[in-house]
Amino acid sequence: MKLAFGCDPNAKDLKKVLMDEAKRLGHEVVDFPSDDPIYANVAVAVAESVVKGEEDRGILLCGTGLGVSIAANKVPGAYCACVADIYQAERATLSNNANLLAMGAQVVGPESAKAFMRAYLSGTFDPNSRSAPKIARISEYEKQGK
Repeated sequence: MKLAFGCDPNAKDLKKVLMDEAKRLGHEVVDFPSDDPIYANVAVAVAESVVKGEEDRGILLCGTGLGVSIAANKVPGAYCACVADIYQAERATLSNNANLLAMGAQVVGPESAKAFMRAYLSGTFDPNSRSAPKIARISEYEKQGK
């Protein structure tokens, strides 16, 4: 899988840990710059790239994970889940078909973040699941442009 990674300066160290783990797992890694303190810039760039299909999924990091997830979710077609536990990370894919994952470097430690990323990447959304109508409704609303 080809993965885009982006972060703000608060999360540089965690981004490197996660990129190394992704490579170890056999994924291709695309690194987006992380010197910009305006986290929305990198979050939008990663989200746009994933939505265009340049990468399969994206991993975004900031201090809390909240800012990058909010910014990414402004990009039509971007579905970014901010997670702080393993169950959320699993369900981000299985129940919510998230194409981006966000975490906070000041919220989760490196080992937890690696476990969350592995859980997120190991799942595949089932379009015939009981979650499918819920996800379809989100997509329908987005297409209405409201």
